[in-house]
Amino acid sequence: MNNSVGNSVRQLGAGLRALLVLTLVCGVIYPLVVTGVAQGLMPGRANGSEITANGRTVGSELIGQRYDLPQKKGRQTPAPDLRWFQPRPSNGLGTNSVNTGYALIVSGATNRSGDNRELIDWVTAAKSAVVEDNSVPGHPVRPSQVPADAVTSSGSGLDPDISPAYARLQVRRVAERNQLGAGQVAKLVERHTDGRILGFAGEPRVNVLRLNIALRQLVSNT
Repeated sequence: MNNSVGNSVRQLGAGLRALLVLTLVCGVIYPLVVTGVAQGLMPGRANGSEITANGRTVGSELIGQRYDLPQKKGRQTPAPDLRWFQPRPSNGLGTNSVNTGYALIVSGATNRSGDNRELIDWVTAAKSAVVEDNSVPGHPVRPSQVPADAVTSSGSGLDPDISPAYARLQVRRVAERNQLGAGQVAKLVERHTDGRILGFAGEPRVNVLRLNIALRQLVSNT
């Protein structure tokens, strides 16, 4: 009986020591080492790839933002603020319904198949809106000019980038709304167009937040 109790005590002691060591290694030392390496090698990415403007953080280059007018009574969604370059649609987004004390956004895809009637209606409506919003006197937009990313959301719904084609499509509308020359705005888009990663991976892209920050600066200097 005494041997049985002694063995149990030793096993319990060994288990507690293992728990303490593993907690120290995995819960303290490892996170500190990883955090230290990340801060030393890539502090910007480690801190969320923050973008700052006028001395304050305005967002992350990894997460898309909306540029909308204040919500009007009777509308289900706010209208886009057409002074700014618009991001991809975000039909996959929803609001947090579990803890309503926090205005969190839940990201995700729409989970609709290509032949889903609701998705087809969304895309059709989005294309019509893009054509209407971006047509300016003397320069109408044709439906065939609307790129896919202008009418479809990404898998997460939080894509921060748009294609150069979609950015160029918005140039004349943005120029008119801000009383700028179309050439000025086109050059702005060109300067903020990133090529493929390492020259071959992915597609050329334009970060909407960075582009709109540059647009704000251009407007204030004009």
